[in-house]
Amino acid sequence: MSPRQQITEHISYLETVDTPTLSNAIEDLKVRPRSEGFAPVSIRCLFPEFGRMCGYAVTAQVETVSEMSPLSKGAFIDLFTAVDRSPRPAVVVMQEIGGSPDLAAHCGEVMATIFTKFGAIGVVSDCGVRDLPEVRSMGMHYFARGTVASHASFHIVRVGVPVQIGGFVVKPGDLLHGDENGLITVPECDMGALARAVDDVRNRERKLMDFVRGGECTIESLRDRFLE
Repeated sequence: MSPRQQITEHISYLETVDTPTLSNAIEDLKVRPRSEGFAPVSIRCLFPEFGRMCGYAVTAQVETVSEMSPLSKGAFIDLFTAVDRSPRPAVVVMQEIGGSPDLAAHCGEVMATIFTKFGAIGVVSDCGVRDLPEVRSMGMHYFARGTVASHASFHIVRVGVPVQIGGFVVKPGDLLHGDENGLITVPECDMGALARAVDDVRNRERKLMDFVRGGECTIESLRDRFLE
């Protein structure tokens, strides 16, 4: 199987799993601390009707209101080039490094159109986004803190570096998975083992819920089963 076929197969499988179940399965594999690998409550899925987003991170640090770094058209081209060269599908992840993260948008219709052209399916921002009707019509996922009407002095500072989105660390090329429940990174691991862990999580939870819904569940009997 070619690398491209493997990527397509992995993405297709991961799109069948909701993000909390996938997160639980990753925990069971013990490949990272439980306190790492997920975005905070402030990062919202703005288009939950699109279902699951799964793609490879293309990262950038940006400024919106402050202008400590000079505006460079070349930096924008660097970002578009990084999206074009990324494994598909790509997800653009932007960290605000200026001093006013509440005051401006990181992405709107124009940027989303360009990102889509070069293979991106989503944008993650620790700031705001805008043009929701237009971006929704493209089918592009938005994960952000909210919406802001202006992009102020938005400019790209650097591309292809690790970023922090509300403390959630994302590195270039990380595999991201998100839905209306939140956003996580999928660590490098054996996909067969991950699929088995997903099945184990689903089976374990289904058995527990069937027991609770049945007629024999008491506090004492639940005590024996809950932490199995």
